[in-house]
Amino acid sequence: MRRTKAEAEETRNSILHAAERVFYEKGVSNATLDDVAKAAGVTRGAIYWHFSNKTDLFLELYNSVSLPLEDMIARDIEQPASGVLAFIEKLTVDWLDELASDEHRQRIFTILLRCSYGEDLMPVLERQQEVDDRHAALLESAFARAGDEGYLNANWTPHSATKALWWMVGGLCTEWLLFGHRFDLAAEGRDGLKRLFASFRPATIDIASSADVHSMA
Repeated sequence: MRRTKAEAEETRNSILHAAERVFYEKGVSNATLDDVAKAAGVTRGAIYWHFSNKTDLFLELYNSVSLPLEDMIARDIEQPASGVLAFIEKLTVDWLDELASDEHRQRIFTILLRCSYGEDLMPVLERQQEVDDRHAALLESAFARAGDEGYLNANWTPHSATKALWWMVGGLCTEWLLFGHRFDLAAEGRDGLKRLFASFRPATIDIASSADVHSMA
């Protein structure tokens, strides 16, 4: 029995790896389960043993990678507000570093970006939107926590800060993945995030320096 379960798990993993290659090369809409079966060296029936249809298989691939860790952001809201922005910045930088070094994650996100979400793939799009909405709500709560205690620049609202961060990271990843890795994602992402988060923080005034400037005038 153990061997049977082990073999079944091996077959399932082979199907997932094959689906990743086929979807990446042909696109989800153009790929068929026969294509996946051939690439995996299994029968179409073997695929249906593990997955009910192509959408189910695609969803499993989607679930195999993670967005920036939502639970860590949620826990951080309970920490002192003074560290919230630094925490979110580090979390986002770390995630970009992981994406830049993880070819599996790169392929999955590229597949998602290239996908045409017809009616049969709407469950995948709905799942993405559900995760995105939950993640955005957690980020906005974290920015609100910082703002309530004076650690968010008044030029920003929690909503606008969330959107700016979301669009920046999304734009970086989309351009990098779809246009040939034309820049250093980790390095340029880190620099861009540093500048963005600097604008999130309240402006500070060095009173001594200000007095020196006035005395020189």
